[in-house]
Amino acid sequence: MAMLLARIFFDQGTFSAAGFIAVLTDRHQVRAFWNSMLLGVLVGLGGTLIGFLFAFTAARARLPGWLLTVVDAAVLLPLVSPPFTTAIAIIFSFGPRGLITYELLGLKGVTAYGLTSTLASEILTFFPIAYLTLRPLIAAIDSNIEGMARSLGASRWRVFRTVTLPLCVPGLANAFLLLFAASLADFATPLILAGNQFPVLPTQAFLQITGMFDLRGGAALSLVLLVPALAVFLLQRYWVSRRYYVTVTGKGAGQAPHDSVTPAVRGVLLAACALVTVAIVWFYALLLYASLVVALGANHTFTLAHYRVIFTEGLRVIRDTLIIAAFAMPAGGLYGILLGYLVTRKSFPGRQTMEAVSMVNYALPGTIVGIAYLIAFNEPPIELAGTALLIIACYVFRYGPTGIRATIALLQQIDRSLEEASQGLGAGSGTTFRRVTLPLILPAFFAGLGVVFIRSMTAISATIFLVSVSWTLITVKILENITELSLGPAAAYSVLVVVIVFVVIALIGLVLRAFRAPGASRVTSLLGG
Repeated sequence: MAMLLARIFFDQGTFSAAGFIAVLTDRHQVRAFWNSMLLGVLVGLGGTLIGFLFAFTAARARLPGWLLTVVDAAVLLPLVSPPFTTAIAIIFSFGPRGLITYELLGLKGVTAYGLTSTLASEILTFFPIAYLTLRPLIAAIDSNIEGMARSLGASRWRVFRTVTLPLCVPGLANAFLLLFAASLADFATPLILAGNQFPVLPTQAFLQITGMFDLRGGAALSLVLLVPALAVFLLQRYWVSRRYYVTVTGKGAGQAPHDSVTPAVRGVLLAACALVTVAIVWFYALLLYASLVVALGANHTFTLAHYRVIFTEGLRVIRDTLIIAAFAMPAGGLYGILLGYLVTRKSFPGRQTMEAVSMVNYALPGTIVGIAYLIAFNEPPIELAGTALLIIACYVFRYGPTGIRATIALLQQIDRSLEEASQGLGAGSGTTFRRVTLPLILPAFFAGLGVVFIRSMTAISATIFLVSVSWTLITVKILENITELSLGPAAAYSVLVVVIVFVVIALIGLVLRAFRAPGASRVTSLLGG
């Protein structure tokens, strides 16, 4: 961040804010700023609403286990695929030669570009973050509190409005913040769907660097993104901190769970969730179909040509991505447990600062992180631009904090007396860590490892600035194919990424179950952050 600020405010060793002011006063960039705000707010509101709908239905509608599994799998699809996958599917469905607009409805001259399609794509892509944030929170609310309100004569709607919903406020605020930040950082979806009529700042920053080769201007634009992200964060903290949300009662043993919704409302909730789920399944089925036909909308003859392309011409890209993910995965896992262990179990000056700094990479929009890495490592003494090492470092330090938080959460549940007993019997601190602590925090290692791998396969906002001729990634290749209108190979790459990520999630899930102690609760979501 220091290098980013220096690049913006220092010109040949002299302090100058002229470049930054020029960005702030440029009418086109000002318009892009307000467009970004509008899109971020709408995505935050829409995504949080849909996430709450799914979370409330999953936690309160008493769905059978198989149906919950179906909902979870559909919701996770957008999270384990490149962030602009739904944008491709929207073009396939509603574009000038889309299956729905052209083939089904016979409409001609239809455009799928603009605010509406960009908003729909980002909401479908990011609402699972709100779902993962809100579902455990709603499930943790003691249903007996709602039951007591009902026994005092309140209707179900009044209980929901005055008890359940207020207790969800911290989760709703967090979900809105996460979605707002995700929208601010996403440049690929607006690049594909927004077009010139709806410019946004992340796209402008990307084009400023890659199109106009103006690194300083791109850095200034990315810095502007910090202001709204920080403002929403502070507003969210202030809003949530004004009230208490602690439910002091535990789960009441022996009491029947409160029936939060009537059968009719349960049906409505299920129908609404089914509508969104069908849309997601449709988009991904269409993506698979598009990867298996010659040209969707023009020639629907089945072919494996697109897969032949990606496994011949694109083999180096697949190899590069897997190599980088394979190195980043263990490094990110180790970084997470070591730093989590140090800040939780050791006392030294700067411990809290170390923890806070480790989270900065995680909290900042990816566009800022990518540009900051490019500026910091583009010149001597540490010149790493264009190398795989820089991409791996970006993944490790940006997504490793998931493992840090999981390690801290686990260590807070482990009594220090276990380690003290080991040391009391003569074992050194290294032996105690290796034979006592490490086996207990291994689930956190695998959780961090899984997140780093998934993000290594799907992230683009930060690493788009770090790829080179020598090392590139599948997500970047998909974006190149889309801009070149090679939609078939782009769909084939997307399907390949989803398959690889699901296989790795399944394998890591098996390992997590093997290392989890009997009766222990789930440590963390593989997809956190």
